[in-house]
Amino acid sequence: MPVSRRGGPSLLGRTAQTVARTAVIAGTATAVSGAVAGRQAGATQPAAEPAPVAAAAPAGITEEAMTQLQKLAELKSAGILTEEEFAAQKARILG
Repeated sequence: MPVSRRGGPSLLGRTAQTVARTAVIAGTATAVSGAVAGRQAGATQPAAEPAPVAAAAPAGITEEAMTQLQKLAELKSAGILTEEEFAAQKARILG
């Protein structure tokens, strides 16, 4: 990665980091939305028994939001997202 005279990453290096980070977030969003769409398509078929209600989920948080938060937590534990990026995306999801 190119380094500027001041010792920090150059504009090209920061751009590459931002593009990579955006690709990871977009890929996660795509995977999550695909999984949700699959679950919703399966939900149109009659179920033998009703789905259990998640007791651990705080009031007002949808199942989709919980799934997105779990994916973000996995990305953070894997070292793909920093604490700041995780916090920003978490705030966006919880709105």
